[in-house]
Amino acid sequence: MQQERPDHSLQATALVNEAYLRLVNVRRVRWQDRAHFLAMSARVMRRILVDHARARGYQKRGGGAVRITLSEAVGGTDEPSHDVAALDDALEALGTFDSRKAKIVELRFFGGLTVEETAAVLGLSSDTVSRDWILAKAWLMRELSAR
Repeated sequence: MQQERPDHSLQATALVNEAYLRLVNVRRVRWQDRAHFLAMSARVMRRILVDHARARGYQKRGGGAVRITLSEAVGGTDEPSHDVAALDDALEALGTFDSRKAKIVELRFFGGLTVEETAAVLGLSSDTVSRDWILAKAWLMRELSAR
């Protein structure tokens, strides 16, 4: 949420609240440790953000709204700084051939974890996480720019 504009329709507190509600209603999960909880929290936040972006995209493409011409529209834009839905698709593609890098991106980007926290969650060294983070970002940037 840090990279989003200040008036984003889904605020950080709403994201955390929604994630909490989804996690607390999961009765089948046996929480193994803090790392397991953080990994699941990042995955839930990713799903919430992607679902929100896709629903918002539906609304932008019409979604039953009355169409107006450009001259009737008022100024300003509320485009997100990045396309979360496209990022999710690219992250799924990354996960098909390198699941570790995909998990690192999920924890760092969607979960907001630091390199050290991500390393602890995945049981890796901080150097490995840093290297994988750099490679994953480069791969994702190339993938997203090709779209």
